[in-house]
Amino acid sequence: MISQVLKCPITIEDANHRLLAYSTHDERTDPARISTIIGRRVPEKVINQLWKEGTIPALLKTKEPIRVKSMEDIGLGHRVAISIWKQDEVLGFIWALEIDRSLTNDDFTLLKNAADAVKNKLLQLQTRKNKKEERTQEFFWKLLTRHLNSPREIMEHFHSLQITPAKFFAVQVYKLPHNITNKEEQAISYLLKTTQRVKILLYAIDCNQLILLAAADYFDNPIPELDYFAKMFAAKLDDRFGIKEITPACSGIYEDYSKISKAYDEANAVLTVKSKFPKETKNIINYQKLGIYQLFDLLLEKRRNEEYENYSLKKLHEYDQKHNSNLLETLESFLNFDDNINDAAKDLNVHANTLAYRLKRISEIGDINFKDPNQKMMLYIDLKLNKYKGI
Repeated sequence: MISQVLKCPITIEDANHRLLAYSTHDERTDPARISTIIGRRVPEKVINQLWKEGTIPALLKTKEPIRVKSMEDIGLGHRVAISIWKQDEVLGFIWALEIDRSLTNDDFTLLKNAADAVKNKLLQLQTRKNKKEERTQEFFWKLLTRHLNSPREIMEHFHSLQITPAKFFAVQVYKLPHNITNKEEQAISYLLKTTQRVKILLYAIDCNQLILLAAADYFDNPIPELDYFAKMFAAKLDDRFGIKEITPACSGIYEDYSKISKAYDEANAVLTVKSKFPKETKNIINYQKLGIYQLFDLLLEKRRNEEYENYSLKKLHEYDQKHNSNLLETLESFLNFDDNINDAAKDLNVHANTLAYRLKRISEIGDINFKDPNQKMMLYIDLKLNKYKGI
């Protein structure tokens, strides 16, 4: 009916740019509209461009119609768009494609009336959607907390919720420096439902954490793809919604859905290590790339049972305490940079000759042979373990 009144093709989307309804059109329609109808959602490249051009930010602030200029690189023709509001919340959008003529001010008034009429339909849809989201989140929490671990029951839940489980999956956790607000939760939900690079099966929010169950079926090399998605997702939350200082983490890849809680533990283990070693693990997101850090809890338990103490590190610590020096820091930097004196000297902001002299003193005081890889490996592990347990 809106199309008949305004004499132009119309599409109606929900707040996450999923297609709800569309009118007929002739052969002069543009590629963006065709892709939206075929895929039942607006293509991600179109959404990204509309954010960059300021169209979507404007639609999230005003109840007035907005003209959208042609963007040939993404196949978008001239349009007029209007948001559908319920009080301070955007429920969806109406898009009117201008082909034969430009919409007039009178048409804008009719479009505002149309948005008001569509609101009631969307409110009914939103109620049904909210009930389903409550059920899916309850299902996800049962998986995360080991209250549901029968493969048969898990598959039954997936099918009852009309979610197709992926063959392979990973759990991602995004940690914020504060508890996630309702407004931030809306932004997160929007971004999750508009992203098309990775399929998100389930998600939940717990205080300052966003937890995702991500499909890993569609990539030859899923770990780097999931890492890239995590970085881009955090960057978009910052760029579009001002949600900053997000730390992403990802589990390994799993096939058995009864292992979701294990994957969740892995993602949280990455976050723990990153908080203890921010510098060393700055670029690590995936549990598979933690290396020796994966074993720290086991190694610490072994150390406690044996009441072990590294003699060389003890001697260096005592020397630093007595002489107000930093030989332990020097040793750690040298080992971090794989015995590269020039890189370690830059890190410590000292001359290479100064570092060489310090290493000689470290060798003498701690009885360390820098040509012995076994001893160096043990020193490296014990230095990290001390930092891990807060010494």
